[in-house]
Amino acid sequence: MTDWAKLHSEHFVGTRVLVTGGAGFIGSHLVEALLKLGAEVVAFDDLSTGNRENIEGLPRNGGRLAVVEASILDQTALSKAIAGCRYVFHEAAMVEVPASIERPDVCVDINVVGTQRVLEAARQAGVERVMFAGSCAVYGNLPELPKREGLPTDAPNPYAASKLAGEALMQAYASCYDLDTAALRYFNIFGPRQSATSAYAGVIAAFAKRSLAGQPITIHGDGRQSRDFTFVDNVVHANLLAARSRRPMGGRPINVGCARQVSIGELATMMMQMFGQAHHQPTYGPPRDGDVVHSLADLSRARELLGYEPIVDFEAGLRDTVQWYRAAAGQ
Repeated sequence: MTDWAKLHSEHFVGTRVLVTGGAGFIGSHLVEALLKLGAEVVAFDDLSTGNRENIEGLPRNGGRLAVVEASILDQTALSKAIAGCRYVFHEAAMVEVPASIERPDVCVDINVVGTQRVLEAARQAGVERVMFAGSCAVYGNLPELPKREGLPTDAPNPYAASKLAGEALMQAYASCYDLDTAALRYFNIFGPRQSATSAYAGVIAAFAKRSLAGQPITIHGDGRQSRDFTFVDNVVHANLLAARSRRPMGGRPINVGCARQVSIGELATMMMQMFGQAHHQPTYGPPRDGDVVHSLADLSRARELLGYEPIVDFEAGLRDTVQWYRAAAGQ
């Protein structure tokens, strides 16, 4: 278990913060860490994909939690919730690439219009800094590895385009107003509380769901595609570092990953072993629309601007995640 106080001392004690998507996968881990650090946290979520169970009963350690059930498109609710906040961690989003292809209008409403409304509410409330949940999807299928923030961007689907638009809004608000912003490009986040119920669930969550059911893992594609799998505590750490940094971020994109490639085939083998199903053979299906082939983060900028280093490596994070899925399933 990550010792957040050891990493971040007393910086957030008594500080009021807003976490959009606070009942979701990444958002709830941010809420948990901030409460342990003694912050006053407003978890803002419309519960369309988030779950109250993710944040109810979290240890407070002197922190306080308020839950606001509303959409980020609701400017009135946003303005009320954000009042008095020093920081905003903007995690609310449509995150599924296939869903964004099916409903690009909804994707743009949530990820672009919603982001602008969060920024505007933050500006009017005098917030110090907004941390934005960006995505490595903006690199698309550009072949160069590792991915550096200075590379050209490529938006092969509405989700990637919406995240790129969000980054542009971060830079625009940091340039035009007295509001600093940080655009954190997440690389393939996984960990406890990641939903496995969606048809478009993250690959680790999807593999866990089939393993728990005693079914063979299904790989979309040939299994040679690779990801920079990043345990959720690393992303929380990067967000907290970005918030407390004395250096202006100016909306510049910053990669957040582990700088390590793991193929989907390797992942399947590891998870089948961890679930005690090494005798199974994976099945193969067609690649999913919009999926990139390879991703790998260059962390030079994160090290320079944030002092960021991954705090949980892939194997340790995967073991913790598998244990969580097994415990949640009563195994």
